[in-house]
Amino acid sequence: MTDSVKPNNRKGDKIMTEIDKNNWWKQEEGKIEELMKDIWIPVGCPGSTGFKREEHNRFLDESYGKGCWRSAHYLRGRIVSKKEALEEYEHCYRVYLKNNPSMVKFLTQHCGNVYDYDVSNVYDKEYYHPNAPASHFQDIAVRRVISELVDDITWEDVAETPEEETDLIDLADGKVHRLPRSRGFAGKYLLQIRGPESPGFFLNPAVVPVYDPSLICTHPTQKGWFLKQGACHLSLEAFWQYSKVVEVRLDKFLELKENRPKPLGV
Repeated sequence: MTDSVKPNNRKGDKIMTEIDKNNWWKQEEGKIEELMKDIWIPVGCPGSTGFKREEHNRFLDESYGKGCWRSAHYLRGRIVSKKEALEEYEHCYRVYLKNNPSMVKFLTQHCGNVYDYDVSNVYDKEYYHPNAPASHFQDIAVRRVISELVDDITWEDVAETPEEETDLIDLADGKVHRLPRSRGFAGKYLLQIRGPESPGFFLNPAVVPVYDPSLICTHPTQKGWFLKQGACHLSLEAFWQYSKVVEVRLDKFLELKENRPKPLGV
């Protein structure tokens, strides 16, 4: 004989107060509810949002409220801030470029700056640019690493360059743009770092491998263009997309009620 599941409302049980799965945290005059505001939980892995970032963020704002959700990353068994994950992202480029001196020589002697999806990317020095239509970390990482090498006496070929605007020839289409020269870049060309059709694909994060195998993680259902290019699942791009996690305040998650099984809307 198999055991049967006993219902919660057994004969003789008493219901002391109005509690159900949609209001249990509102007991004890809000004391439990206040605690829920200090607890953050991961609710899903969004993967790549790309140019749908604004739409993605708007959905989260509407679902949980501004300031009640945040982007995080899974890193070596911990969920960490985006800032900490970006430090690992940049270090992957640092290791990759230092291991490829010919790439460094090409960048510093022949290029004046680098960009991702738009030449205006050259103006961003920091990774946070919330008003941009999409993130462009790869060009920022390359600029920051080359700038570091200017101050590294072991890299004699990487020299200080004047801070100036100059005419740069885009290797993608031959157009000339008046743009600032990035520190350490002494050349006349503008290099786009994007897909396989771009001149700078060799610096795409799908090509750059993670420097530490412990950064590699998997996702059983997610798919991505980067799994078919470059270093595939061993790449920096794979680490970045697979490690993404959305965290929300627990009280806001509980308020979803029947929508809790689809916290990211899918």
